[in-house]
Amino acid sequence: MNILDIIRKKRNGEQLSPQEIAFFVQGYVDGSIPDYQISALLMAIFFRGMIPAEISVLTRQMIDSGRVISLPENPGPYVDKHSTGGVGDKVSLILAPIVAALGVHVPMMSGRALGHTGGTLDKLDSIPGYTTALSEADFVRVLGSCGFAMTGQSKDIVPADRLMYALRDVTATVESIPLITASILSKKFAEGADALVFDVKTGRGAFMATLEDAEQLAASLVRTAAELGKTAYAVLTDMSVPLGYAVGNFLEVEESVQCLQGNGPDDLMEVTHSLAACMLHAAGKADSLVQGRELSRQAVADGSALDCFYRNVELQGGDPNQLQKMLGSFRAPVSLPVTARSSGWVAGIDALEIGLAGIPLGVGRSKTTDQVRPDVGFMFDVTLGDRVDSGDRLCTVYAADQASAESAAARVLGAVELAPEQPAIRESLIVKEMLPK
Repeated sequence: MNILDIIRKKRNGEQLSPQEIAFFVQGYVDGSIPDYQISALLMAIFFRGMIPAEISVLTRQMIDSGRVISLPENPGPYVDKHSTGGVGDKVSLILAPIVAALGVHVPMMSGRALGHTGGTLDKLDSIPGYTTALSEADFVRVLGSCGFAMTGQSKDIVPADRLMYALRDVTATVESIPLITASILSKKFAEGADALVFDVKTGRGAFMATLEDAEQLAASLVRTAAELGKTAYAVLTDMSVPLGYAVGNFLEVEESVQCLQGNGPDDLMEVTHSLAACMLHAAGKADSLVQGRELSRQAVADGSALDCFYRNVELQGGDPNQLQKMLGSFRAPVSLPVTARSSGWVAGIDALEIGLAGIPLGVGRSKTTDQVRPDVGFMFDVTLGDRVDSGDRLCTVYAADQASAESAAARVLGAVELAPEQPAIRESLIVKEMLPK
């Protein structure tokens, strides 16, 4: 087989055989096919796409490129959730302990911030002592002890995805539904989950900005997972505005604790309870999504989810007592209020602009080698539909220095839209739920 023939075939819009897909995946991992040829193939896939059969084979080959974590049969079941990324999206930090407190084990392999979207691992790293680089033995131990474990992707877990994603990031081929599907599912299969729930974002702050693209990605994830023997649910959620009030690594940890204490913002908790309901239903712990949402609310109300969260912090090397002392006080040295220049109703908060404004502060990364800061970000005082008067505080910017604070504040001010009349606000962030057939 020849990689040039495979590139040419996909360039011309033809279907690749299972053998050809296996050849280029294995060849890239073992180094026999160079970056520049895989880059050409990725661009051909980006423009020409793949049919479902090709996506399934690509996903399977990526899974088989490395080691799969072996989870014990008991305790179980194992259910995980994956988000396609957003601004202020700290759902995983709230969701995992809720579901774990209800008897479902959550093996969660997460990622880091890149571009305007936040990363779960960076948020957790802002907790002093907390380690997200768990060995397989520690991952299984923590999972068995508190019901959920949070870790990053190691070099021997799906190496094909690790290599290809780095290449996609620098070749403008990230936004490809076949490649996104194979990337997400290969990691999720490798961590050993029995069932999967996908939070597919749509709107200005999402990678899939249009509803049509988000629906196509959700359908591809659910279909491919089913073809490979996994139960999968997808929930399409609106990411036009930041989720919750906090944007920034420790700020989002703090808001997650508030959520688990029963004081979370309505929008954030709606998404969390909806995803929890799917996970509980997939695990057989709830007979319906309605019952699943009620169980999720109970786990917050009775304190069991918060206890589970702090237990996980301790098991993964953090100090719950120190974390509690940091709440409300751990902030970057410069704080700058952003105030309204006129009166009106909050008609929009551009999630993409807020995400981009956070990158220079250190909330996120422009490239994978950039360092993030745990103490910077934005704390909003308003959300959609709120009434403000001129001079009212819209949010506070936390930054390492005055210059970066002022630059971010100017961008935030431009991202907040004020209307003279009360706007019509979407009643729910849940756009669509796709359940397994």
